[in-house]
Amino acid sequence: MTTAAIRPPEPDLERFDRVERAVHWTTAALFGVLMLTGAALYMGPISTLVGRRDLMRTVHVVAGLTLPLPFIVGLVGKWGVRLRRDLSRLSRWTHDDRSWWRRGRRASARLGKFNPGQKLNTMFLGAAAIVMLGSGVMLKWFSIVPLDWRVGATFVHDWFALGIWVAVAVHIFLATNDSIALHGMRHGTVTAKWARTKRPRWYEEETGRPADRFKQSTAGP
Repeated sequence: MTTAAIRPPEPDLERFDRVERAVHWTTAALFGVLMLTGAALYMGPISTLVGRRDLMRTVHVVAGLTLPLPFIVGLVGKWGVRLRRDLSRLSRWTHDDRSWWRRGRRASARLGKFNPGQKLNTMFLGAAAIVMLGSGVMLKWFSIVPLDWRVGATFVHDWFALGIWVAVAVHIFLATNDSIALHGMRHGTVTAKWARTKRPRWYEEETGRPADRFKQSTAGP
């Protein structure tokens, strides 16, 4: 009987706490409202079908101005410790992250809590939210800026909106294809096996144990 066969199962690991999950899902809901109301305002067939442009415009503006609030509230105070730590992780790029982009090296990349795709997606959506807020303010209160600024804001707002639709669609597709990772964002925990195989560096940070010990214990002579 191998060592792995008699080892008791490892407990699940906490991937996201309640604050992180609340910030994620509240922000996701606001993004959804913005995307749908934006489509109702600017896409002809949808606009005709929905109607009530004034209501859609009001909801769009309120959702846009509210978008930063969950993130800000989640960051302040002692309840935001894990969120601040994860933001630090998302901003750091390692040699393994760079290797991950090369398909031939992806299997050997020892990733931390987030893979490079998640880091890039977070950076883009965060930057896009800032750009959309700024350009949206110019479009709503157009009298405060020159005409050429308003024209530029319209162009930027429209193209960043398209980029957000693509990024969100890819994010949802990938999330729904990894049920354990999705469980981590819905309920907070992932299996130790998932962490060992998908995020070995993060597993080692959380447990203090080497992620490859199972391979070592089950390897033949």
